[in-house]
Amino acid sequence: MRLLHRSSPWRELFSTDALPDPGGWPSLLAPLGQALVSLGPAPSLAEAHAWQGQLVEALDRLDLPAWRISQLISDHNDWLYRRAITLSLEEMRGLGWGAPPVACCVLTLGSGARHESLLAPDQDNAMIIADYPDERHTEIDGYFQSLGERFTARLDAAGIPLCQGHVMARWPMWRKRLSEWAAQLEIWTAERRVKRVQQANILLDFHPVHGNAALAEALADRVARLLPGAHLFLDEMASLLDELPLALDRLGRLSGDGEGAPHERAINLKRQGMLPLVNAVRLLGVRHGVRPPDTRSRLVALVMQEALDAEHARALTAAHERLQALMLDEQRRALAEGRSPDGWVDIARLGEEQRLLLRHDLLQIRALLRIARKP
Repeated sequence: MRLLHRSSPWRELFSTDALPDPGGWPSLLAPLGQALVSLGPAPSLAEAHAWQGQLVEALDRLDLPAWRISQLISDHNDWLYRRAITLSLEEMRGLGWGAPPVACCVLTLGSGARHESLLAPDQDNAMIIADYPDERHTEIDGYFQSLGERFTARLDAAGIPLCQGHVMARWPMWRKRLSEWAAQLEIWTAERRVKRVQQANILLDFHPVHGNAALAEALADRVARLLPGAHLFLDEMASLLDELPLALDRLGRLSGDGEGAPHERAINLKRQGMLPLVNAVRLLGVRHGVRPPDTRSRLVALVMQEALDAEHARALTAAHERLQALMLDEQRRALAEGRSPDGWVDIARLGEEQRLLLRHDLLQIRALLRIARKP
């Protein structure tokens, strides 16, 4: 493995079109090497996706922390995206569509863009297309509509399901020219409307996964210039934090809201822990013009800008890591028992120290929410 990508050799694993070759790796990496050998050098998309559980098991045997495993799950999903898009482009060329008529960039959104995915995410993606004359719209958008439909269908067939909310590049709402994305952002941020803030929130965590990354950089520039001054939008973004209550009662004790719970001991830590943390950090990041999409980097940047106390940021980083670990452990148990992974955690399975730490972490998130709600 090369020691260059994103400051860690681990992030090189799935950074190229070819899967890593474990030949010559040291014996201490044997669990990962054996997992890759079992997968083979040229798996189908479905085989590569189904293998992800083995990847997680191998990484756990190597004592990687949950936050790093989450990054590598996300990197592997990026690899699946790139493969699905490449296969779709090859298919289109074979059918006479030719090469893409202009540059484009496919984005992952949400936890995938933050490289914080756990097991069994659905698709959240978008597409930026380089500007072109209006008179060529039918021709050019037709090409990219077909590409969006093909690669999202391939991912769905491989086991990464279509987004039920239609947040995918196959739909015009999430497939636009760069100038149209800029105009869309201005519309979304001009007023205090819940639906528009919710849509913008989806877009604000994005990462280029295929194509011309300069288009994504241009969109990030636009976000950094526009949003810190969109005060009505930011006010509504802050008010939406109240829609996801933490898993704490008024006395600060662990307590789920019971909505959709599979049993009385279950707490949805994704909805009542992770999402409030991620949403609050995103809001502060947008307010202060922070560019990285991932939560860990946003917290560091907020400390650098003196928007957060360093000790509080360290506590929030630790909370984020522990929430990921609890959810990943529960998801691995679900897979072993033949269930679909989700965000529920059985509190009865936690030891007393784990419950105390979870309560501590949620209290740290509660303090962050108070900061984020202030204009």
